Amino acid sequence: MAIEITDANFDELVLKSDKPVLVDFWAEWCGPCRMVGPIVEELATEYGDKAVIGKVNVDLNQEVAGKFGIRNIPTLLVFKNGEVVDKQVGVAPKNVLAAKVDAHL
Repeated sequence: MAIEITDANFDELVLKSDKPVLVDFWAEWCGPCRMVGPIVEELATEYGDKAVIGKVNVDLNQEVAGKFGIRNIPTLLVFKNGEVVDKQVGVAPKNVLAAKVDAHL
C-alpha cells in the first residue's frame, strides 16, 4: 500500500530516503487522480522494498505542494537523493510510471 506523505513527514520519508521515491500529488475531488490512484497502489505492492511509493493529499498538505510548484493534479514526482529526477503531470499508464521508477533503481 502507498504510504501517506504529509507536510510533517515529507523530509524524512522522501528527501532522506536512500531509495527512489515516487510521490503522487492528488486530491479527493480530482477525477483523474482517482484513475491514477489504483495504479500507484499496484506499484507500491510491486516495488516493495526497492522503492518508496507514496501519496500527498494537496488539500491537506499545501506546504509541500507549494514547495514543488504543484499546479495541476495528478502530478507524480520521482525523487532520488532528495532531488526531483522525473515528473509526470496527468494520467499515465502503469508501464510509463514504472519505467520512471525503474530508471532510478
